[in-house]
Amino acid sequence: MIHGEVRTTCPYCGVGCGVLARVEPDGRVEVRGDPEHPANHGQLCSKGAALAETLDLAPRLLYPEVRGARVAWDTALDTVASSICAALDRHGPESVAFYVSGQLLTEDYYVANKLMKGFLGSANIDTNSRLCMASAVVGHKRAFGADTVPGCYEDIERAQLVVLVGSNAAWCHPVLFQRLVKAKSDHPELRVITIDPRRTASADIADVHLALRPGTDVALFNGLLVWLYDRDEIHSLFVDEHTEGLEDALAAARAGAGDVEEVAARCGLGAAQLLQFYELFARNERVVTLFSQGVNQSSSGSDKVNAIINCHLLTGRIGRPGMGPFSLTGQPNAMGGREVGGLANQLAAHFDLDYPSHRALVQQFWKAPTIATRPGPKAVDLFRAVEDSRIKVLWIMATNPAVSLPDAGRVRHALAKCELVIVSDCVRHTDTTRYAHVLLPALAWGEKEGTVTNSERCISRQRVFLPSPGEARADWWMLAEVAKRLGFAAAFDYPNAGAIFREHVALSGLKNGGTRDFDLSGFVGISDGDYDVLAPVQWPVTKDHPKGTARLFGNGSFFTPNGRARFVPVTPRAPVHVIDAEYPLTLNTGRVRDHWHTLTRTGFSPRLAAHTIEPCVEISAHDAAELGLVECQLARIASRWGSAVARVRVTDFARRGSVFVPMHWNDEFTNAGCIDAVVNPATDPLSGEPEFKHTPVSVAPLATAWYGFLLSRRRLTPGNATYWAVARGPGLWRYEIAGHELPQDWASAARAVLCAQEAEVEWIEYFDKAAHRYRAARLAGGKLESCIFIGPDPVLPPRDWLVSLFGLDALDTLTRAGLLSGIPGNGNADAGRQICACFGVGEGSIRAAVAGGCVSVEAIGQCLKAGTNCGTCVPEIRTLLPV
Repeated sequence: MIHGEVRTTCPYCGVGCGVLARVEPDGRVEVRGDPEHPANHGQLCSKGAALAETLDLAPRLLYPEVRGARVAWDTALDTVASSICAALDRHGPESVAFYVSGQLLTEDYYVANKLMKGFLGSANIDTNSRLCMASAVVGHKRAFGADTVPGCYEDIERAQLVVLVGSNAAWCHPVLFQRLVKAKSDHPELRVITIDPRRTASADIADVHLALRPGTDVALFNGLLVWLYDRDEIHSLFVDEHTEGLEDALAAARAGAGDVEEVAARCGLGAAQLLQFYELFARNERVVTLFSQGVNQSSSGSDKVNAIINCHLLTGRIGRPGMGPFSLTGQPNAMGGREVGGLANQLAAHFDLDYPSHRALVQQFWKAPTIATRPGPKAVDLFRAVEDSRIKVLWIMATNPAVSLPDAGRVRHALAKCELVIVSDCVRHTDTTRYAHVLLPALAWGEKEGTVTNSERCISRQRVFLPSPGEARADWWMLAEVAKRLGFAAAFDYPNAGAIFREHVALSGLKNGGTRDFDLSGFVGISDGDYDVLAPVQWPVTKDHPKGTARLFGNGSFFTPNGRARFVPVTPRAPVHVIDAEYPLTLNTGRVRDHWHTLTRTGFSPRLAAHTIEPCVEISAHDAAELGLVECQLARIASRWGSAVARVRVTDFARRGSVFVPMHWNDEFTNAGCIDAVVNPATDPLSGEPEFKHTPVSVAPLATAWYGFLLSRRRLTPGNATYWAVARGPGLWRYEIAGHELPQDWASAARAVLCAQEAEVEWIEYFDKAAHRYRAARLAGGKLESCIFIGPDPVLPPRDWLVSLFGLDALDTLTRAGLLSGIPGNGNADAGRQICACFGVGEGSIRAAVAGGCVSVEAIGQCLKAGTNCGTCVPEIRTLLPV
């Protein structure tokens, strides 16, 4: 354990915030934003600020296991190596696959890619980053000749117009969004446009919000391209000297665009609103277009990316301060994975797998016995190869595909059929680990050393400040040990992560000389000491640019064979699966504010779980009325691939005909909320990225005889509940439950769930048999140990005051009297549902402050502190203020 502050990097989104972590003498960990890190300048979002709450060892995988039995590391590694060797001998290199993750550090990623592509001899390695940014990779390579992000975060602050397309940055990249908020405050002339079917929290600062019809992004930007060209809004010198293909791109755009009225009708927008966007784009030279999963996660995601880039190329808005297309990556090291060839169609160091000369150079550098000669299957297809038994041995690293992949039921079927599933992870119980034959305990954040690269190409260090728990080891170490057992010891004899980084940077400079964008040759020969103190830096890093490079393409030179950027002709295409009478709504999935991926980290933080405690389905008032849905009711969302259950939220922010469900919930936290079991598995034909934003679904009320909730200090199995969802609370577990059948004896049913073996317990109960209402509380040693509330409909007492009672050593008479009513006594107010995670401020407290005269966000901040830290709650606070 290291005392004193350690400089490291947040393990959540692609913003890549710097973190200062300190282990106190009593073992507590304190975290704060690193004021010297260029990504965040000391700011952290709610998730980053709560990192210390996610370090509990209780859910951790701490020892190797083979078929459910704890074993020594040598036994586990021998099992993995012998199984891979047997599969290679019997079925060839295509029978083994790795499925890796943007949660891995670059050094882990590098070793995995090297082992698979250079020593096992196939490209059967893909990553969960395929699910979030592969379309951006294709778009970049088609336009620029390389997977290059042209700009930097500073461009957002220097822009005159920022366009957010398919990006709820306020929730998904909060610290970067707050930089935009501050820039807009400092420069009122800065304009912001959001383009998204949903009116998300990011629209809170928008001058224009375009709630376009899902899937029409290409039509929108093709229309912009034609409109700009026809009005001579062209940077002719740049286009003539530095690009090619404009004529073909224009012809394709004209064929599918039309005038403003036609484009607006196709996109489901008003013509005047669309024209306002086009005019703002034309009028402001410094334009940054931020795009994320709403663009990438589509069966035409690559075309959407190029439609955006085409508009920037036409106007020359690239490579200079305050302008450019900008892909916001989802995971902390999605970019690092791209650098080392973590995708099935890449080679390390941005060498191209399709070029024989590149393959030869990499094979020679690695001194590898072979090299992959063709791309492997992309994520969705990789699991189909598992299902078809073409892949016999699958090693899954730091990800949970049984939850995160589309058509998740089919993925689980594939895992159940696989001859050998190896999972290296830091969490013991996930939806994926239940299918594992071999479990390998991995180090987690705070325990491992390496680098990550954020959305602006900035490489930062993650550093150790915690001891390795149990027998957990680094992912690169596991891979290297298996490689040694396969006979490749010389090539994988790494003493530490720094040695891997040295090899990585040496490969990046091999035969480069500026021909490839990814170049870290300025670090060649870096010592372990210099690696230990490596400061954040944006690649490329060369002898000429030892402090890194903020922007690329400022000289008009690109990485295509002739050095010119390419306009790419794109034509609007309908989604692969469209709505019909049986499935009349469009499902969109994504993140909520305080959670991350499949809850394996944030699900154990009480303050992060408090904002959204269960799966929800956002739906417009019009659609809800047509379907007979009411607020807080449970509904079943169904598609051709599967179904899930979620709580109804009727909102003005949902577009008519569309619904939104968060992606996070899984079988560890709910019995019916895995929405990716519903999502269709259609993919972009070029990028292989799934269509998470457009699945035809039906939504119908869930037949229930009763609704309820229970709160307990112990984790329970909710008996008689056909639906349940659980969230971590402060010292307790919070359950939302519902059932199809009424128990004959509620008291017996409740006691069967809530009772433990303690003898000295006290029960308080209330039952209205005619109204089907039951309430009970169980006290042990004077403390509230658990309680349950049941009713015929979703209208039940607020939970938050009841949650606060679990923090009391004893309940006084007045509190006991109000316990089963769920109403605070003695004039005390219920703080209400949590709005501000940073300071734990509830909706009730904010409403009380408003009633007391606080009628602005600033006044609420001064009174309650809510909204004064990361700012992600500000849009929600604003909805509680008087109009």
